Amino acid sequence: MPLAESGVREHLRGVAAGLLTPFDDDLDIEHDELATNATTLYDEGIRTFLASANISEYHSLSQQERVDVTETAVDALPSDVCVLAGVGGSTASARELIDAYDRIGVDGMMIMPPDHTYVHERGLLRYYEKLAEASTAPLVPYVKGFDPSITYLRDLAALDGVVGIKYAIEDAVKLGAAASTTGDDVVWVDGLAEPFAVSFWNEGIEGFSAGVSNFRPEVGLALFDALTEGDWERARELRNICLPYQNFRSETGQDNSLDGAISVPAVKKGLELAGLRGGSVREPIRSLSADDERRAEELYDQLDDDIERLID
Repeated sequence: MPLAESGVREHLRGVAAGLLTPFDDDLDIEHDELATNATTLYDEGIRTFLASANISEYHSLSQQERVDVTETAVDALPSDVCVLAGVGGSTASARELIDAYDRIGVDGMMIMPPDHTYVHERGLLRYYEKLAEASTAPLVPYVKGFDPSITYLRDLAALDGVVGIKYAIEDAVKLGAAASTTGDDVVWVDGLAEPFAVSFWNEGIEGFSAGVSNFRPEVGLALFDALTEGDWERARELRNICLPYQNFRSETGQDNSLDGAISVPAVKKGLELAGLRGGSVREPIRSLSADDERRAEELYDQLDDDIERLID
């Protein structure tokens, strides 16, 4: 049975791991491997999961595949978790996904960043209103890829059905200005992972999405505990050990000029190095080059040493 709104809020106050979609060499989904990844992360302490999310290669999945990978996650995980499912596209397409996710029993709808060329803040708010009307589960809008006004963020937080906002803009001041005016009914979540968790915490976030914690969850869990306890020195140390691998994720890779192109395959490599299943990636993403594979291995070894020093 899906969580009540209060339960979803409580789970957002923690570390949310993305469930990457493992593809085989023919680029078919490996559902058994996805289920194993999910249960392993659960065993290691993760209780909030993002299915069919950006990092799951949402835009490379068909509508049915989005439903299928989400159902795999819901079926594999115990009832004490929170599963948020990615929703996007036109209002009609988003409603189709919401109906399917409601039947599966997800706990919340994570509304993907707008992918329309032309977006109006009032029109986007109306989009969220219509999706909230269509869903039995609460919404968590994902703010990324555009530069909204503070007024927009405040109005978004005030919408009926919105229990959290995943904020992924590199602007802590704007976050603070918006979050300071909202109450406990809305949980602000750092959508830029561990590197921004410390600075965003001071501006009102109460949880964060995983970066390297997608494959080494003990880092994120320890960082969350340090932030909760106000142990800023330890929080900064834990943040810092994530930076080399996270900075690697933001790079272009070979034969490319677009930043962040290797973000997903870098995390999939991290999953493999941690003994989980990453698998292949679908276009328009490209697999790591041999040189980047070697760099990922070196950075993972460094991360592993740092984890042993600070956590184990």
